[in-house]
Amino acid sequence: MTIKTSDRKTAPKKVVKDTKKVAAKKTVKSVAEKGVKSKAVKKTSKKPLVLADNQTSFWVTNGQILNSLVALRDALDAMEKEVYQYHAGEMHNDFANWVSDVLCDASCAADLAKAKTPTKAKTVVKNHLKAYAV
Repeated sequence: MTIKTSDRKTAPKKVVKDTKKVAAKKTVKSVAEKGVKSKAVKKTSKKPLVLADNQTSFWVTNGQILNSLVALRDALDAMEKEVYQYHAGEMHNDFANWVSDVLCDASCAADLAKAKTPTKAKTVVKNHLKAYAV
């Protein structure tokens, strides 16, 4: 007598879950979720860039008009020493005062007050811009 394959009874297969694999998947998933959350927090923790209006923009002696830290950084890139010295002399620092009073960044202003050259001032501004959402 021949038995057809469709007539045979087959035992249902037991599915055994490996608890170690399941735990590992949960750990990876929770770590990935935490990573996404921390990145979202970092993006939102940056300060918004302050833009000065026409009345409070910085007017440089060479004709440039600056309205933000980004504009100051770009201006310092090509600024001549004489122009910088006019605004940031021994007794005063117009850039630091403007950044403090208008752009409301006392920390950047304090560091700018210490900068003696346009190159050093640009480095200060670049470092402080990292804290802004630009």
